[in-house]
Amino acid sequence: MYRYKTIIGRRLHARTLPNQQIEAKIGCNALNRMTSLGMPVSIRVK
Repeated sequence: MYRYKTIIGRRLHARTLPNQQIEAKIGCNALNRMTSLGMPVSIRVK
């Protein structure tokens, strides 16, 4: 939650609950995508 709030913002801008849920899902998807882009690709060496 700390990372979400610092990057996306501390408040939701949508007024209704269904729109807030969609806004939170979009924020989580964006955060997960940014995190996956920064992760190194590991390959096991035998």
